[in-house]
Amino acid sequence: MAKLTHDIEKPLAWTNMDLADDAGLVALDDGCTAELLTLADVLAANPLPILSLHPDDFELPQCRALMAQVAEQLSDGLGFAIIDRLPLDRLGDNAATALYWLLASLVARPVAQSWDGKMLYDVRDTGKQPGNGVRPDITNVGQNLHTDNSYNLCPPDYVALFCRQTAMQGGVSQLVSFHAVHNRMRAECPDLLARLYEDYTFDRQREHAPDDNMTVHHPLFAWDGAQLLGRLSKRMVFQGYELENQEMDETSAAALAALEATMTAPEMMKEFHFQPGQIQIVNNKTLGHARTAFTDWPEPDRRRHLIRLWLRHQGRAFYNG
Repeated sequence: MAKLTHDIEKPLAWTNMDLADDAGLVALDDGCTAELLTLADVLAANPLPILSLHPDDFELPQCRALMAQVAEQLSDGLGFAIIDRLPLDRLGDNAATALYWLLASLVARPVAQSWDGKMLYDVRDTGKQPGNGVRPDITNVGQNLHTDNSYNLCPPDYVALFCRQTAMQGGVSQLVSFHAVHNRMRAECPDLLARLYEDYTFDRQREHAPDDNMTVHHPLFAWDGAQLLGRLSKRMVFQGYELENQEMDETSAAALAALEATMTAPEMMKEFHFQPGQIQIVNNKTLGHARTAFTDWPEPDRRRHLIRLWLRHQGRAFYNG
């Protein structure tokens, strides 16, 4: 398997030390906001299910220009964008979600996020504990830096999150550049980095047909000759080895630990606090993302609530492409 044998330069290989506090922020300007409010009125007068809405049915010239800027930032820049922000005080819940769907669709097509075809995914605490069949995103526990759907067959190109409500405490968003992580590991522990290009075992989280394999095997890093691709979930790796009754060998465990230590170094991670109305979109192939543990509000209508979309250019909209 081909390996990346040179360092990657900025802006792809950024560290937190390189970034301003407002790095990645893309303002939803007055022109775009006016377009979206007008569109909200159109949608209110012509109801359709959100999943049936397509941006080709609406002109939206200023929003198209803005999201083209976002798409370029995702592919050739920092790899993330924080769109600031939808005016929630002037929109109902359904209208805000519909506008978010259409804006994200201007980057790439929304696709299923579960084997049963769920397209709009509510990220909030259900009171469960993470484990086989329970994704950490429906709990309030802290997450390891990861890529979405690393544990299955067809990861999305981009992950979008729309903030409706924030937690009472915690839930801080975290991002890391795989390019910068690769640069550091190449300098400090090249032998362990090489192990990350070989297969690990992942728990598929029961997101598959009833008679299908419960695990999948793939490397954490891949180099296609032009782009470094990351595919990571520490939790799903540990669960995968447990499902197969395997013990991870010493080198494999050391490489995974070195990757985790490099990613979580304070100077590597970008952290920010989501605000209601903001939309975060992350390149799911070049960045790891996570959030810290949180404590929610006691009132049900104030509890932390994000709405997630998976966006992908290739394949069909099915979970497995």
